[in-house]
Amino acid sequence: MMNTKSLSPLLPPITCATGHELDLPESLVPWPLDRETQRPCASTLGPELVDSLSKVNDLGPWDWPARPVVFVSDLHADAESLLRSLVAARAIRRTGPGLTDFDLTAFGRSCQFIIGGDCLDKGPSNLDLLDSLAFLIKSGADVVLLAGNHDLRLYLGLEALTVKRGSLNAHMFVRMGKKVMPLLKEVFDRHVDREKDLAGLPDEKACRDLMIPGKKWTKQFPKAASVYMKDAAIKKEMARLKKKTNRFADHAAEVGLTLRELYAAALKCRELFVDPAGRYAWFFKQLKAAHQSGSLLFVHAGVDDQMAAQISRKGVAHINRRFRKESRKDPFVFYSGTVANLMRTKYRDVDHPLTETGVDDLHLAGIKLLVHGHVNQHSGQQLKSKHGLLHLEADITLDRHSRSSEGLEGIGTGATIIYPDGNIIGISRDYPHAKLFNPVEILQQHGLSQ
Repeated sequence: MMNTKSLSPLLPPITCATGHELDLPESLVPWPLDRETQRPCASTLGPELVDSLSKVNDLGPWDWPARPVVFVSDLHADAESLLRSLVAARAIRRTGPGLTDFDLTAFGRSCQFIIGGDCLDKGPSNLDLLDSLAFLIKSGADVVLLAGNHDLRLYLGLEALTVKRGSLNAHMFVRMGKKVMPLLKEVFDRHVDREKDLAGLPDEKACRDLMIPGKKWTKQFPKAASVYMKDAAIKKEMARLKKKTNRFADHAAEVGLTLRELYAAALKCRELFVDPAGRYAWFFKQLKAAHQSGSLLFVHAGVDDQMAAQISRKGVAHINRRFRKESRKDPFVFYSGTVANLMRTKYRDVDHPLTETGVDDLHLAGIKLLVHGHVNQHSGQQLKSKHGLLHLEADITLDRHSRSSEGLEGIGTGATIIYPDGNIIGISRDYPHAKLFNPVEILQQHGLSQ
């Protein structure tokens, strides 16, 4: 049997003026590391986790954030899920049914919010989510926004529309595929003036050619990309692009847009998101590639040896400067590079590798735990050891689109809360208990503490 106890000593009861039923756990258990219990488990890698914990423990004491951290990731355009998750963390109090009807609690004013990337795509509403985030920032919250692969693809796709087209960037807009259509439909409905914005556009075929690469591209791209990608990755990219190109007009029609209307929406989207005076320009301006707080490194996806070496030698601030500078240049070259690997890796063969050398570099930089999203889970947060580096996977499938397609009920709710005293709590409506991770206590349980 699990050793359960009440969650209330660490988190006060939830008070919610809107009366939403959040269906959250009220009990707390030590973070499960193996399959010895009858409950769903956080990880199947117990021995490796304990070994990795023991190794970082030998390096010296943990350096915990000076303030509590609330980490929420992979919101994918679901503002209601964001607000419910912040209520679950006791960081906001809702004052009405609207998506900006909330204020910060005392705990919310004391903590730092880290949004772990992939705010965009899927649904139900990209613009609603951004409006809720903007209100959270306006309320005085300390918010760190990390770039996710979906966020990055939108920025690079919009940039590719207006720069000189070449063999490496002509496909970056169509590469976004079906998942960007809801956002472009939102932008068209809310911000496109049908008479003014459509008046100067060419016909349907010309608009298609402005978004989709031609036949020459299919011959030119593999050779040009070979400098930046492995053969297997190039083949995968070509297959992906062929499928997306063939279905592009169909996906536009599914959301009720002609290709001419879609192109108008794309240009308006660029005006809103990329132009300095755009309503949502603040979003891309605030994105960071990584954030370090004490012994914890926060990214969207993962890390590789090159990034680990640079973090160790030059620090996370250097990585963020590289991100801001290089993401404004050639879209494809950047997306294929090692900085963007922070936002897209799943440690596959086609990704930039992480080895023990990289893990040693991160340990030298004082980093003992990587906190990230990108790998969605169905039973709450998970702890894993990858090449000896501890990973806390905190994408708990929040958005309604993903939950529906993956057989999960209701609106996703949950957050990862990291305290200055070394306690980490994982809350998810999809796991029957809140999970408490404290590395010192886990090592004591296994007789490995100093």
